[in-house]
Parts: sequence; C-alpha cells; structure tokens
Amino acid sequence: MRRNVLLALATALTATALTAPPAHALPGKSAEAAATGSQPYASYWYPDTILNWNPATDPDARFNRSTTPLQPRVSDPALKANAGARAGEGRVASLVSFAPTSGNPSQGALDPNYYAFGYWQYVDKLVFWGGSAGEGLILAPNATVIDAAHRNGVKVYGTVFFPPGVYGGELKWVNDFVQKSGESFPVADKLVEVAKYYGFDGWFINQETEGGDAALATSMRDLVKYARAKGPDVDFMWYDAMTENGQVSWQNALTPANDAFLSDPDPVSNSMFLNFWWSAAGLDASRSAAKALGRSEYDLYSGIDTESNGYNTNVSWDALFPPGQPHVTSLGLYRPEWTWKSSTGRDDFYAKDARYWIGANGDPSDTTTTSSWKGLSSYIAESTPVTTKPFVTGFNTGHGDFYNVAGTRVRTGGWNNLSLQDVLPTYRWLVSSSGSKLTPSLDFDDAYEGGSSLRLTGTLDAPNTVRLYESRLPVAADTKLSVVVKTPKAGATHLKAAVAFTDAPTKWTTLDLGKTRGTGWERKTLDLSRFQGRTIAQIGLRAAAPATVESYDARIGQLAVYDGVVERPAPPVKPVVEGTTDVTPTRKTLRLSWTAAKHGAVHHYDVYRRNPDGTRTYLGATPNTVYYVPRLERVSTEMSTTIEVEAVSTEYGRSPAARTSVAWSNEVPSEINLAFEQPATASSQCAASEGPDKAVNGSTADKWCALTADKWMEVDLGSVKTINRFVVKHAESGGEPATYNTRDFTIQVRDSASDEWTTAVTVTGNTAGTTTHPVTLTGRHVRLTVTTPSQTSDPAARINEFEVWGA
Repeated sequence: MRRNVLLALATALTATALTAPPAHALPGKSAEAAATGSQPYASYWYPDTILNWNPATDPDARFNRSTTPLQPRVSDPALKANAGARAGEGRVASLVSFAPTSGNPSQGALDPNYYAFGYWQYVDKLVFWGGSAGEGLILAPNATVIDAAHRNGVKVYGTVFFPPGVYGGELKWVNDFVQKSGESFPVADKLVEVAKYYGFDGWFINQETEGGDAALATSMRDLVKYARAKGPDVDFMWYDAMTENGQVSWQNALTPANDAFLSDPDPVSNSMFLNFWWSAAGLDASRSAAKALGRSEYDLYSGIDTESNGYNTNVSWDALFPPGQPHVTSLGLYRPEWTWKSSTGRDDFYAKDARYWIGANGDPSDTTTTSSWKGLSSYIAESTPVTTKPFVTGFNTGHGDFYNVAGTRVRTGGWNNLSLQDVLPTYRWLVSSSGSKLTPSLDFDDAYEGGSSLRLTGTLDAPNTVRLYESRLPVAADTKLSVVVKTPKAGATHLKAAVAFTDAPTKWTTLDLGKTRGTGWERKTLDLSRFQGRTIAQIGLRAAAPATVESYDARIGQLAVYDGVVERPAPPVKPVVEGTTDVTPTRKTLRLSWTAAKHGAVHHYDVYRRNPDGTRTYLGATPNTVYYVPRLERVSTEMSTTIEVEAVSTEYGRSPAARTSVAWSNEVPSEINLAFEQPATASSQCAASEGPDKAVNGSTADKWCALTADKWMEVDLGSVKTINRFVVKHAESGGEPATYNTRDFTIQVRDSASDEWTTAVTVTGNTAGTTTHPVTLTGRHVRLTVTTPSQTSDPAARINEFEVWGA
C-alpha cells in the first residue's frame, strides 16, 4: 500500500486493541467524575458512542468549551514581507497531532515541552489530527487550540478517521457512521452539536476502511450534505481516499472518481485534501475540474507529508505555486509538528519552526537558499487578526518555565496553555538598518505577562526599524499606545514606538519611549489623539542612539493599543470547588467553577492559592468559567487552602479576587518524594519527549536522556527541605538493557541558586537498575550529574526516575 495519511498517523499514535474506548469516552460516568478533581481530556468517540454524548452529563464537556470568537483578519498585499508571496490565493490547512487521541488535556498542563505553534499568520485552517482503532475514531479539538487559533483568525476542525483493516479498521464503523433514522443522520446531528457546543468550525473526514460500495459512498456524501444543511456554519473537509464506487483509491487529484465528494453538482464538502503524490499536470487538471464544478481551485488542498523529514521533504513547489503566476491550488501540510517532535529542546524547536515557516535566513523577506524548501513565507502573504481594539500582546507564546503577572514572578516551573498565547508578531523577523541589525527574539528568561517577552539585542550603530505587526486599527480621540519596557540599567531606552497608517502604510511615525528609572518593568503610555480618524496599518519599534551601543539590550513585555482607560472588570461570582483528587497526602488536583464577571470584557481568569505567609502562588488561567488545577501543594501543616479567582479584562485590568477554600486531611506524612512533578532542568535532552520532567513524573515508562558532554539534571524542590534519601532508577527500571544502566554519577544539593553545590553522593562502578542513597541533609536544589552514562561505550545518559525522599 502506498504511504498515505493513515500510515503516517500509525507511526505516531499507539493503536492498542481495546474492546471499548477508555472510560472518559463513555457515557454514564458523570457522577463519579464530577465528584473528583480528575484531569479532563479532549473528547473522542466511536460512531455508536457519540450518539450517547450529552454536554449536560459529560463532566469534561465544559472544560473543552471555547468561547473565543473567530477573529476576522486582513492581508494588505502592499505590506507582505516577501515580494514573491501572493495574497488572497492559495490557502494553507495544517494537520497537527498535538498528542495521542486519548491524551490531549483540555486546558494545558505543567509541561513546557509542547507544540506551541505560533506561525498562525500563514495558516487558514488547523485540523486537530488524531483517531485510532483502539482509542476512538472521532476526535474533537481541545479548548486551548481553539482559543489560540480563533484569536489568530484560523478555523479549527476535528477529525473523523476510519483506518484500513491492517490498522484495526472495521467497515461496521463506517456503516454506523452513515446510519439513518428516518430522514436524519444521527451521527451527523451529533457532529454539528459537538462543533457548536465546543466552539470549533468543522470536521476533517478521512475514510480509508476498505470494502465499501457505491451505496456506502453515496450515503457518505448524503451525510455531509445533510450535516452542512443542519449546521451551515460547520465546515467539512474531505480527504482523497474513498472514491465514488466506495473503494479506497487515492487519486492525488480531483478526478471523476472523487469529484462528487466536492460537488455532485450541488456542493458537498467545503474543501478537499488531495493525497500526496500529485503532479504538475494533475494539479492543472484539478484546477480545471474544480472550476468546471463551479468551485474555486483553492477549495483543493494539495497535500505534502512532512511528518518524517520536515523541511527536508522534497516538494514540487513550482507546480503548486508557480513563480509570478497565480497559485494552482491551496496547500495541505501534514504533520508540521515535526519541528517539535524532532527537536532536542526549545531552542532547537524554535530554530526548526522558523526554518519551516519563514526559511533558512530567519527573515520572511529573504528566503533565498540552495535548499528546495524556501519556507511558507516565500509563497503565502501574511494575514493579521489585529483588526479590533483593544489589542494587547505580552509576546506570550503559550508555554514557558515560569509565569509572571504584571512583571512579578508568581509561579516557577514549566507549563503550557495555548489559551493564553498572545497574537505573536506578524513579521518574524523584519529589521531594516543601514548599519548592524539588531536581533529580535522571543525570550524565555523574563516576561511581563506569561512566560516570554520580546527582546532586542546586538550592536546599535545605526537606526533600526523592527516591523512587528500588520494591523487595521482605527484611531479615536482617546486611543493610546502603551509599551512596557525593561533595560539592564536606568537611562535612555534608545527606543521609539513606530506606527504607520493605511493612507501611507510604509511611512513610519515614531514616538519616543524616553528613559527608564531603574532595571524593572516600566510602562510608557503614548497619546495617539492627534492621529484621530486615521487607521494604524503597522506597528513596530525604532531603535537609535547618538553613539554606538556595543551591547544593546531591551525587553518589551507588553504592547497595547486601546481606547480610554484600562477597564477593571467585576470579579467572578461564587467560585466553587467541584471536586478534588488526593494525589498524595500533600498534593491535590481540583476542578473549579465560577459564574462569569457581571460586567467587563474578560480576556481570561487568573487562579491563585493564598499561602500561609500571605503571598500568592499562581495555579493557572483560562478564558472559561471552569478550570482544572493540576497541582495544589500543601504548605507545611495547613488544614485548608484559600483559592482566589480574578477576572482579567481584554485591556489587562484586574478585578478584585473572589474566594473559595479546600480542606486537607489531618494526616501529615513523615516522608514523601519531594521531587515528584517539581520543576526540572537539564544540560540537554535527546528529544522533545525525553526532557528532565520525564524523570520526576512518577513513571519509569519514559526517561530523561542526554547526549552532550555535560550530562546533568536539576530539580527545584520549591523551598529548603529535609532530605532522607535519594533513589535513582536507571535504564533497566524502564525495560531497557542492563548495559545502559548509569555507571558513575554524583548527587549535589544547595539551598539557593547563588550557593555553591555540596556533593552528597558519589557513585562509581554501579551496575544496578535502581540505586538508593540514604543521607541526612537539607536543600532546595538537587543536581544529578552523570559522568559515565553506561556499562559500555554508549554515550547516552538514561534516567527513568530521580526521587528525593524527605519532608
């Protein structure tokens, strides 16, 4: 069989044979789940189980709901970054597997290793890819992806996947899918209901199960037409696999064998994803065939498979996007998350992602390269959702190693939550200068809001203009532009805000940000009233100094355009702890709910715990009115913890806190694993899925792996703790050969990041799969350093678990 969408999927998803879907895909468990604080996941079903889905009885349903509207966006051809890119022609659909079908948390997780996609300006549709015979065939997107996509003006589709028999597919499932009740299709009714309730935009249908006939193919077309009539705002994208005679035969084009799934002659699906082995002649014929049906050629998405090779994939770009001519069809990208899954860490991921989307030069205006992969920006003009006020960005990418609120560190430790991702710069990066160019970057060492900020570094020996956002923002009498900036020392920022208007979109007007008073975050608010009646087409920054600044360094923590004063919304009403789960005697998970703020436009709600000393620790955030708290730690012997919820307006004004509380048991354990799910860092990791967090997650099924010369991992216990023993679980504990067990290693501790390390344990000549090391000491930071990683010459360090036991 030729490689197709399914075969690629099968390499990424585990298709364990089950007699029924996992428990949270089944109806009837609502009472049990509602009484606990269990992790909610994205919904998935089989055709017969989706019929039993009811949001009123599904305890996870509210956690998967997005209320973020699909933002309109624009694209001005005069402002495109690349001269060869074309606006308003071929579109891009991106098929992304964020996690296995059954493993997509509804509201993010305490793990920074996540595909935090940020190049939305080149994408029109995102398919939340998944489905397998052993988990479920119908996968709805989770709320975080919907929120991020809609904020960027991108539609989101769920997936309906019928695998071939070799991967567990059963024709019965296809027949169940198209089953009728009178004149209705019950499964289609549910697909429309699910999309409308969860707030996403459509479904991608991939039917690859063999054995069908023409009657089944007709029923499939009738179902799609019925669903579109039932929910006109719910889209359907059809994958080129099943043909009109019911057989599975990939056409790699729009042909008489599959064109009835697009129009028959009335419209059937909204669009079609063509399989990967298209040719120039086939695409030309497909364009003509689409037009003959009264459809746009851009309703066809010609697929390319980048799951295995990413930007090393061989693509006939000129056949799809001929230079200087209209695009032939749209483009379908299969598995662009290769950039994350093949990476060795965050820096590597961001470098690969930039190479994939904007090319080898890190400049969307210059995609010249000897590689055939020039980057998507070479062909597709950027679109922007920055069309309404207020517009506020903290350059928050949706993941990080800490969380800051208004410049204050309120949480340490890794996290991901795309619901909190800001609209990132349209142009990454466009810098013009007659001298040295500054280097813009998304910086993960500091932030004003979230876990990242914009940073400008380099030699400033001539004026630099940094184009950031394309926009369409009208200026009123009370419009303001606000910039939060931070410099290494007090004094001149050498920085100006820059705006261009639609009547002269490439002509910049600058407004000086002046000086900083210190080294903290400072807000500079600029009055735009003199530009009343004009519309902002671009937003950027201008850096210039009277004399050369050898090591220029400035961070921008927030950029905002808004009218009037910053609104402070009303607080949320009556927070309630709906259920808890005791992970350990000193750790809980929670499900919270509250009623929306009575007035004010709310961007999201921040959730905190109040500490015994009066300080607060950040627990997470959501635009929703329900939230899952993945970890609440007991502080000392406290008997209850106060939970606080604040509303944050679209202008980032904050409400007073609304409060509830949760009780702890009378039992205080004498010893626990202090490292369990605590923030962990490392010298390196072998792959994105083998970071140091895998060594403190309580499971030996995964591991931290390192190949660099220095091999260490460090755990922050949160505060100075009494430590009784260390337990190290080496490769053999995870089922690997004993020859991979660590031979030589040390364990060190210190009380604070500024202290010197003290060596507590030194081991040489180990052969065991698990080693235990009793100690009597205190410390907050613990470091495991591997000096000889295996019993042979194998260079990889493999640590499946690193436990620190104490109180």
